[in-house]
Amino acid sequence: MTAANLRRAGRLSVAPMMDWTDRHCRYLHRLMSRHALLYTEMVTAPAVIHGDRDRLLGFDPAEHPVALQLGGSDPAQLAEAARIAADYGYDEINLNCGCPSDRVQSGRFGAVLMEDPALVADCCAAMMRAVDVPVTVKCRIGVDDQEPAMILPDFLARVSAAGVDHFIIHARKAWLQGLSPKENRDIPPLDYDLVVEMKGMFPGLNLAINGGIATLDDAQALLDRGLDGAMIGRAAYHTPSDILLDADARIFGSGMARNPSEIVHLMLPYIEAHLVNGGRLGQVTRHMLGLFQGRPGARGWRRHLSENVHENGAGPQVVLDALAHVTAQAA
Repeated sequence: MTAANLRRAGRLSVAPMMDWTDRHCRYLHRLMSRHALLYTEMVTAPAVIHGDRDRLLGFDPAEHPVALQLGGSDPAQLAEAARIAADYGYDEINLNCGCPSDRVQSGRFGAVLMEDPALVADCCAAMMRAVDVPVTVKCRIGVDDQEPAMILPDFLARVSAAGVDHFIIHARKAWLQGLSPKENRDIPPLDYDLVVEMKGMFPGLNLAINGGIATLDDAQALLDRGLDGAMIGRAAYHTPSDILLDADARIFGSGMARNPSEIVHLMLPYIEAHLVNGGRLGQVTRHMLGLFQGRPGARGWRRHLSENVHENGAGPQVVLDALAHVTAQAA
């Protein structure tokens, strides 16, 4: 994929979310939007190097454009992991400088890296030497007692000097002491104005914003303020039809005009293939529970899937039976 096309895809992206944005989720989301940029769950560099690569990195070609998010703080490890990931065909390698979990802190990566922009620059430079695909950074506006208006410009300046020109900025601080990862997604106040200010200070950088974006109206409003991209997390997962089915028309000017029921039918061959390869129905359908959120029959859809996907021999018919609840309510 060309840099221009990847930049365009980044106008709207689905955030990397642990335990959520696996390959099955991304395949579903791709059926709903041709153009949005999709991100993997964060995978640590040591896991890529030493773990089951096909399980960690494998994806369906239909998922393009797709970016891998790496966690780590060792330049040599990150370079090797990036090289492996590029060989798998990822369109972008993203370095996580935003996750606030204790496990991530203890490994000296994630949001704690906001305290060491020189190390982030070294890590990114090592990855860029190792791969031809773009290397990007997802960060916070600061951590703990840092003053975002002071440290964020310095962070962007130092890391961009290493060659990174695309940042996704979660417009909240991360409190590494005193707040849980869940609380860090909601409690620290959002500062969209600061991220917009960064675009004015660094007009040559591609700056996307993340945090609290719940609708396409929210995303478009931020794009209209001059930012290059909007990244949506939980809303894209829990209400994917509201976000992704309209995204191509509204954000990219090229709509598919699909509806949630059509997406269900398009998922059936994928589900069948997954089952033939030894997978379980629930591994796919857990990402489909929100397809009809806010629409007639949504409760029956969710209930039928939740109660039946784990039965012996559960397959596509369970999904079709769940869809019948929606059809009956819509009639």
